[in-house]
Amino acid sequence: MSHLNDLAHPDVWCYPRVLSIAGSDSGGGAGIQADLKTMAALGCYGMTAITALTAQNTLGVRAIHAVPASFLKEQIAAVVEDIGVDAVKVGMLHAPDIVEAVAWAIDTYRLPNVVLDPVMVATSGDTLIEPDTVQRLVHELFPRVTLVTPNLDEAGLLLGRTLSDASELEAAAAELLQRGARAVLLKGGHLSGEVVTDLLAIASEPAAFWTWLRGERIPSPNLHGTGCTLSSAIASYLALGQTLEEAVQSAHAWVRQALQAGAHVRLGQGSGPLNHGWAPQPMQLRRITG
Repeated sequence: MSHLNDLAHPDVWCYPRVLSIAGSDSGGGAGIQADLKTMAALGCYGMTAITALTAQNTLGVRAIHAVPASFLKEQIAAVVEDIGVDAVKVGMLHAPDIVEAVAWAIDTYRLPNVVLDPVMVATSGDTLIEPDTVQRLVHELFPRVTLVTPNLDEAGLLLGRTLSDASELEAAAAELLQRGARAVLLKGGHLSGEVVTDLLAIASEPAAFWTWLRGERIPSPNLHGTGCTLSSAIASYLALGQTLEEAVQSAHAWVRQALQAGAHVRLGQGSGPLNHGWAPQPMQLRRITG
């Protein structure tokens, strides 16, 4: 990657391009709004294909307006066929036909570096997915994406059981891999305790080489959009050329800083957002040769 002052080479230049396929959060803390803020802060060029409009704020979700699957396909096609994509973050997919549209796009355009954040329940507790969509998500997308990033509540819905202890992370991750995922970042932030534990499990590696990410819990009322921010940060670092393990570790550290920077801010009456602008980077450039 190069910065704006390195333009002497005659080759063509481009920004690292990251597409968010996700729902819109009118409150700006999660969904495509959080994704675009994250991508911009990390020096990437963010683009969107909106799956649903939500009327929400820091207190919760008031209403959801679905986008037709045919229009979602048009959004993706418009972006990919003209601008191109280096990485993709997939978020809220509320209905089976929306899941199928994303699977179609991954296959049709051979989308690279796809990070799936299986958004099922909002921070406020509001359900964001239809019940029959859960298994469709597993069957259609798990084998197609680079990484799946469920929290323990989402993993519990995917596996059909409650996960309530950090000791269950390894077995749960292994089961999600058995269901077709290539790699899983299982997030343990919903568990109690002073230390937050996440696990990156990769199907091609033995469990002994899986990556544990641990950190002291950051006291903050502002947790809205944490999962969206993490998954879009991983996609951004992948677009910037990092390996999967590097991207997960970089995104994990960046989100912790964003949580810390926003911990004492009061925005709204409920769970506020992270501070996505805590350390913005200049837009990065990549050289396109040939």
